[in-house]
Amino acid sequence: MQPLAERYGLEWRGVQPATGLSLRQDAGDLVIAGDPGTYGHPIGVDFLSGRVAHRRRFGGGRGQLVARACGFGKGVTPCVVDATAGLGRDAFVLASLGAEVLMVERVAAIHALLADALVRASDDPEVGEIASRLALRHADSAAGLGAAVADWPHPPQVVHLDPMFPHREKSALVKKEMRLFRELAGADDDAPRLLEAALAIATHRVVVKRPRKAPPIEGPAPHHVIEEKTSRYDLYVHRSLKG
Repeated sequence: MQPLAERYGLEWRGVQPATGLSLRQDAGDLVIAGDPGTYGHPIGVDFLSGRVAHRRRFGGGRGQLVARACGFGKGVTPCVVDATAGLGRDAFVLASLGAEVLMVERVAAIHALLADALVRASDDPEVGEIASRLALRHADSAAGLGAAVADWPHPPQVVHLDPMFPHREKSALVKKEMRLFRELAGADDDAPRLLEAALAIATHRVVVKRPRKAPPIEGPAPHHVIEEKTSRYDLYVHRSLKG
């Protein structure tokens, strides 16, 4: 079998000395794992079961906050660039609602998790159609978003951003997951540059996910805000989406 590092184009081989994190196979799935007391359970991407499957079946369809923010409506299914893909949860939801979605992820190891999950999802009779609407690029969106979308055969009508900070979820599990992300990605201090890049690429709107009480990203003020109990979306609108 081809070594994981070579299969996914990773420079990271074995255990990362600075963090003790490792990329490995676990029951056939690619995961990132470290000390459980620090990072919790191994983290992987799974589009077939667990949280993503539950959200696909019972999450509320086009009534979900992310769908409303991205402009899904009667006769409207936009093409979306998820410029901070992470574990692909929002991207998969949007694809399950019929959208073509491009996932852009800058961290090589997390990009590998997404690539591995897409292979497994593509072979599944129930989820394969959804997976066919997901594309993946390895790029830093703050610096290379234009190049990342250049060969995507769909217009980047909506750009979705979920900068990693300043999440303050109370769940210990989420805190450990975020700690792992911070170790891999470093400080997420380029949000203003990320917003600028997204605004330059999106043909219709940019939507930015934020904790409800967090300030907007430094830069132009959002045109609209959609919020729920713990989260909100800041909307930067170039023009309306129409069916």
